[in-house]
Amino acid sequence: MNALERPARLTGSVDMTHGGGGRAMADLIRDLFQRHLSNAFLDQGNDAALLPAETGRLVVSTDGHVISPLFFPGGDIGSLSVHGTLNDVAMAGAKPLYLTAGFILEEGFPLADLERIVISMATAAREAGVPIVTGDTKVVEKGKGDGVFITTTGVGTVPDGVEISAKRVKPGQAVLISGSIGDHGVAILSKRENLEFETEIRSDSAALHTLVAAMVEAVPGIAMLRDPTRGGLSATLNEIAHAAQIGMKLDEAAIPLKPDVHAACELLGLDPLNVANEGKLICICEAGDAEKLLAVMRAHPKGADAAIIGHVVEDDACLIQMETGFGGARVVDWLAGEQLPRIC
Repeated sequence: MNALERPARLTGSVDMTHGGGGRAMADLIRDLFQRHLSNAFLDQGNDAALLPAETGRLVVSTDGHVISPLFFPGGDIGSLSVHGTLNDVAMAGAKPLYLTAGFILEEGFPLADLERIVISMATAAREAGVPIVTGDTKVVEKGKGDGVFITTTGVGTVPDGVEISAKRVKPGQAVLISGSIGDHGVAILSKRENLEFETEIRSDSAALHTLVAAMVEAVPGIAMLRDPTRGGLSATLNEIAHAAQIGMKLDEAAIPLKPDVHAACELLGLDPLNVANEGKLICICEAGDAEKLLAVMRAHPKGADAAIIGHVVEDDACLIQMETGFGGARVVDWLAGEQLPRIC
């Protein structure tokens, strides 16, 4: 029986005994976490999971998730915590192998909601084919948390010969994106502010490692991969530009943007280039490989709307410049602060 076939059954709420190391904590681990997340490694029941060695170079990434609200159209903090860390590992060109999870629970948090989150995590991990092999749970007093925070760590391996780094970004290379921007951030904001649109805007939260695997197999010489999460496309491209000491030129008309997301951003006064994504990636590659990679991305369900959106140029100022839909030009700068806090 998989996680989707296991209905939530817990009642009551989290209390301090659930983090105290006694019977209540053992019951919670058995009835909730082990019940839904069970796999051969987690079921070892030790403080540290014993894992088989893998060939290749190790990749490790850790991410904390503090999103508000916890449940949103297209996902929740559980599935997001799996997708986000898998994607961070995948952006190194790596194959994700294992996940760990740490929970900070607030006293009084409903156990039914916690079970719903754990079921979502279990489903996301099983669909991705990457087990959660060990974890930890702590409880804080009411008023000293915000329901639940989750930290996940991912471990993977990257094959020899694959070197994905901002250091390999050079003028003349092409910039690609795997699909439409802004879906996640607008979905979160609409739920947070109880906004209603003609159609429901859903988060794009998704695991991208199989898309990356297909891309790396087709073009092992990819220079750079990055998922544009907090700060959106603008922040991610500016980070890459400053790390590589180059500039970029973008074509606004080429950047995929769903009409309902565009309309919502206009209504809310948001620039979609600054809005977070959780299921998209940016790829920078040699210009001669761009069309081949584009075809591979569009053949994958997570890259069906992929597009070539610009190219890398020499620029000591490391500016991201964009030709607008009106035929003008603008500099795409990153925000000084965070446009939408608690977004992931």
